[in-house]
Amino acid sequence: MAKEYKFKINGNSYDVAVGSVEGGMAKVTVNGTMYELEVESNTLLKPSPARTAQVAPATYSATAPVAPAKINQVATSTGSASPMKSPLPGVILDVKVREGESVKEGQLLMVLEAMKMENNIDAHKAGVVKLINKRQGDSVLEGDVLLTIE
Repeated sequence: MAKEYKFKINGNSYDVAVGSVEGGMAKVTVNGTMYELEVESNTLLKPSPARTAQVAPATYSATAPVAPAKINQVATSTGSASPMKSPLPGVILDVKVREGESVKEGQLLMVLEAMKMENNIDAHKAGVVKLINKRQGDSVLEGDVLLTIE
């Protein structure tokens, strides 16, 4: 049986359900999107007496995210490759480029819906799109690698 929580982090609300935790892996659903997390320590399983939070019924507030687990992300190659990360949690509405396509600095790469607003994800440098990690309709968290420009 999953434990369900409502988190509010930096003003953003998250519905979180923690499912099974087995063999160093946890199944967690955040706002309806399932993630498999690698548990780095057992802090996910036991409450920490050192942390305090203002608690309302079924709501937990924090000013900075505490990460007891690491989300598995697609690794990017080193060198001149530069990952583009999501600035906000949301849903990819549109991908405007293809792998292997040359892009200019400032060119529109993706459209991200976050908090009912469309946000343009523009290239931070000129180069070639090496890898696209997220597709149209994918849910993303802040910091998820969207694509890599080389």
